[in-house]
Amino acid sequence: MARNTKSKRAGGRASTASSRKSKSLKNKADKNTAAHAEAVRQMVDPLFEQQLKFYEQAVQHFQQQKLAKAKELLEKAITGPSKELADRAQVHLRITEQRMAKQAAPSLRTPEEHYQAGVAMMNLGRWDEARDHLLRARKMAPKADFVFYAMAALDCLTGEAESAMENLKTAIQLRPENRYHARNDEDFAFLQEDPRFTELLYPEREASGS
Repeated sequence: MARNTKSKRAGGRASTASSRKSKSLKNKADKNTAAHAEAVRQMVDPLFEQQLKFYEQAVQHFQQQKLAKAKELLEKAITGPSKELADRAQVHLRITEQRMAKQAAPSLRTPEEHYQAGVAMMNLGRWDEARDHLLRARKMAPKADFVFYAMAALDCLTGEAESAMENLKTAIQLRPENRYHARNDEDFAFLQEDPRFTELLYPEREASGS
């Protein structure tokens, strides 16, 4: 009887192992089927074909250092149906933009050019790049009121109240007309509730109050 019992247990383990193997093979088959279905879908999907074409062309332009064209094509590839391809395009786009920025930097030689680049970066919400250009402009032209004014605006947009007040104060000292510009400048909305801002822009109120 003991021998028969052992045989039954062995048979049960074999059955369980066989069942697990069967499930594993089934799961693998399901995954393979799903992957094949996705591959087939992509092959016949014209939107995927267009996305792939944009990506491949972009890579070619990138390798040829035609960065502007590569950037244009990568931006199109990002909007395609394939997430994997879109992610790859996003990585290439980031590298392309970095290279374009490095190429553009040496051509900026005057404080005015760096100032304009800084303002452009501000409009795009690229605060770090904007600050870098404005700091370069300030170093080259330490008495340029418009640079200090732009830096004050940037400080407001990034929540730097103390720095904003200092830069705006300097801009007004260098050119008093900046006081009137700042009164109607939406970039300084961050400082509207700060009494120092009111005192700086409306000194006549303080004078009349005293």
